Amino acid sequence: MEFGLSEEQRQLKESARTFLAGESPVARVREMMADDAGMPRDLYAAIANLGWCGLLVPEKFGGAGLGMLDMSVVLEECGYAALPGPFLFSSVIAACALAHGGSEAINDRWLAPLAEGRAVGTVAMVEANDSLALSDLSASARESGGAWLLNGTKMFVPYAHAADFIVVAARTGPHPNDLGLFVVEPKAPGVKIRRLKNLDLTRRVCALELDAVVIPSECRLGGGAGLFNRLIDVGAVALAADSLGGTERVLEMAVEYSKVREQFGKPIASFQALKHAAAEIVADLEPARALLWYTAYALDALPEQAARAAAMAKARLGEVYMRSADRAVLMHGGIGFTWEHDIHLWFKRARFNESYFGSPSFHRERLAVFSGY
Repeated sequence: MEFGLSEEQRQLKESARTFLAGESPVARVREMMADDAGMPRDLYAAIANLGWCGLLVPEKFGGAGLGMLDMSVVLEECGYAALPGPFLFSSVIAACALAHGGSEAINDRWLAPLAEGRAVGTVAMVEANDSLALSDLSASARESGGAWLLNGTKMFVPYAHAADFIVVAARTGPHPNDLGLFVVEPKAPGVKIRRLKNLDLTRRVCALELDAVVIPSECRLGGGAGLFNRLIDVGAVALAADSLGGTERVLEMAVEYSKVREQFGKPIASFQALKHAAAEIVADLEPARALLWYTAYALDALPEQAARAAAMAKARLGEVYMRSADRAVLMHGGIGFTWEHDIHLWFKRARFNESYFGSPSFHRERLAVFSGY
């Protein structure tokens, strides 16, 4: 039995690293961090030309129709490069929302342009309490005259200011499972978008305010609470993959710095404490890689195990990335705490990944429920 990546997946991974090294070096990442919108349009167009935007999109809508494992190897390289922009949120989470819940009309309108890189989507899942529990959602949707009226505020919506459509989760009734997902256009009357300050400047998040926004009935996605939970799993795996690549990068940066930095007349890489720190990152990294690949495969082929595996992967990779980034900063000494050194880009991204789409404690609680505790 083959437990590794296929030859095609290895080639995809290698080509992604080569492309991102040339098109999204750290200098370009910093340029986007300083940009007010943080939206690298030309880089996004180049990514679309490679077919990445349509990896998860069904072939009949112009995509490649591949699986989450294929996308995960690309996301790993995006994390390695600290790729700025909405790719993870648009071409992974929003794309899955439409692919699994959208009607033919909605998918013709949005999914096909998304696959071609002509449209950007995002998802609005959480609110001010930063909870993904269905019972904690308060944004509401009620039927009125053959349409839906949406009210409420969604928080931490990635790239809402640059999106062409937003998938919004809103309560449709009193029961926790009374939930709907709606495709909202940012320019619709009653929609207000406010940009938020964020620690991780390689990404942008917004508040989305909805005041009696009229949504046609055909813009409601199918699936309800089941689709909402599916998106949690997809988002968890996507961020876990990004975290794996980021962990690889901080390890490489710390080891390379240790080889050239000298104290007491010798490279600090010769100090036992730093060897131990690097070894601990490696000891965390390799089992996490196997967990991620299995989880991505489960989303594609083992639906009965997918949610449980996704919870484990997000909880584990979130902590591994944060712990590894913390060790890597310490291995850099004082320079690692400065704005001038690049290690802080990955440290802040690790903090974002740890908390976004569910903290480790949230996913461990999900895992306990799945396991019958």
